[in-house]
Amino acid sequence: MKIVLGVDGGGTRTRASIVADQQVLGYGENGSIKRLRVGSEAAEYNLRALLTDVFKQAGLTDVSAASVGVASASMPGTAEWIGAVLRDFGAERWEVIGDEVIALDAAFRGGPGILQIAGTGSNTIGRTPDGNRENAGGWSSRLGDEGSGYWIGLHSARRALKAYDREEPTEILTRVGEIWGTPSLADLINLGDSTPGPDFAALAPAMNELAEAGDAVALGVLRQAAADLVESVLLVRDKLRNKHGIAGEVPVAWTGGVVEKMRLVREAFFAGLKAAAPQMSVGSEPVVALEGALWRARRLADAPG
Repeated sequence: MKIVLGVDGGGTRTRASIVADQQVLGYGENGSIKRLRVGSEAAEYNLRALLTDVFKQAGLTDVSAASVGVASASMPGTAEWIGAVLRDFGAERWEVIGDEVIALDAAFRGGPGILQIAGTGSNTIGRTPDGNRENAGGWSSRLGDEGSGYWIGLHSARRALKAYDREEPTEILTRVGEIWGTPSLADLINLGDSTPGPDFAALAPAMNELAEAGDAVALGVLRQAAADLVESVLLVRDKLRNKHGIAGEVPVAWTGGVVEKMRLVREAFFAGLKAAAPQMSVGSEPVVALEGALWRARRLADAPG
C-alpha cells in the first residue's frame, strides 16, 4: 500500500493531505507558501508547520511520493527549497509543479479539458488529449489576472474613484476605508498607492456584498469579472481548436472563491459560456485542486524506477 502526500499551495492558503489508497490519514491547512506573497521565511515556516501537523496526524515519518502544486512554481529556487523540505519529511519521490496543473488533473485526471481558475489570482489552462497545453491570463496581479479576487478589489477602488469624481453614488470607498483603517480619502489613496501596498484581494468579499445589495459600481465590476473569465475560456477553446485541431467541445471545469462564493459572478459566468457555446459541458461544482495533487502523487509512487 503506497502512502502519498498532496499539497495545494494557493495564493492565500495551503492545504495538505496524506492518504493511503482512499483513506485520509492526515489533513491540514495553513498560510501561503508563495514566496512572492509572504516572503521566503514565512513560506518555509508555513510549509514545515503544515507538514508537521499532517504527519503527526498520520503517525508517519515518511511517504512514498509527494506532489506539490504551488503558484509561481517556475520561479527560480521554488522547486529546490520545497524539495529540500519534502526530503526532510521523508518523501521518497516528489515533484513541484504549478497549482494550475494539479487543479487541471483534479478535474480531468490527465485527460483533455479547460480549467478556469479564479481565486486570489486567475488563470485559464486547456489540455489536449495528447497532453499539449494552452493558457490565457495568469500574468500576475499587476499585469493581468482579470476576474480574480485581486482584480475585483483593485478595480472596485478604481471605479469608485471615478464615481466619486462624477458624484455618482457608491459605498465602495466607505467600505474600503473601513477595511483598511483609513479615516480620510487622502489616507486611502496614500495606502492604496503605496509599495508593496495593501492586499486588494481582501476587499473582494466586501465588494461582493455591496453588489448583492445593489451598489451599481460594485455590480459593474463583478459583471466585468465574469465577462473576462468567459473570454479567457473561449480564447483557450479557440487555441485548442486552431492550433491543435480539436474538433467539437472539450469540458470546462472551474475552481476558486470568485466563482464558488460570488453568486453574481458564477451565474454570469455560466450564462456567458452557455450563450457562446451551447454544447459546452461546464462543471456545476468547483474542482478541489488537492485531489489532483494526490492523484499525481499516486502515479508518481507507482512509476517504475
